[in-house]
Amino acid sequence: MNQSGAGRRDPAEIEERIGYTFNDRTLLERALTRLAYALEGGLPADAHMDALATLGDAVINVAVVEAVVAGGAHDKGAISNRKMNLVNMTRLRALAEDLVLADYVRWGKGEAAQKVWISGRVLAECLEALVGAVYLDGGMDAAAGVLRRLGLTEKA
Repeated sequence: MNQSGAGRRDPAEIEERIGYTFNDRTLLERALTRLAYALEGGLPADAHMDALATLGDAVINVAVVEAVVAGGAHDKGAISNRKMNLVNMTRLRALAEDLVLADYVRWGKGEAAQKVWISGRVLAECLEALVGAVYLDGGMDAAAGVLRRLGLTEKA
């Protein structure tokens, strides 16, 4: 695992892995930058992933519900249950682990020392930030495409 960006893998590899190329590379960098790293490096207030993770969480929920409805579900309870089964911390963490996402993130020194990526919530947030960045860069179709390629909505 990397230490505060040292030896960090090329973010362009993530684009290959998710099947999406960013028009605005700063969004990709932002999605891969933790708040602690931004603070330690004196980066601008908007240079970290937090807002993108919040946005990505909402985008993932919309994409999954859309896929579930497109798959034929019409009952509110069934849709909600299916969404809960597809979108949870464990599932998002597994997708992030499949992407080896932790190797691309710029971690703060303390985060790197503590290996915070071992926590499921942290990796899930990193994936949410990546999806949020894709959404801002390419819209809902692009974000839904990434989620399909990752297998999250493939069988919704």
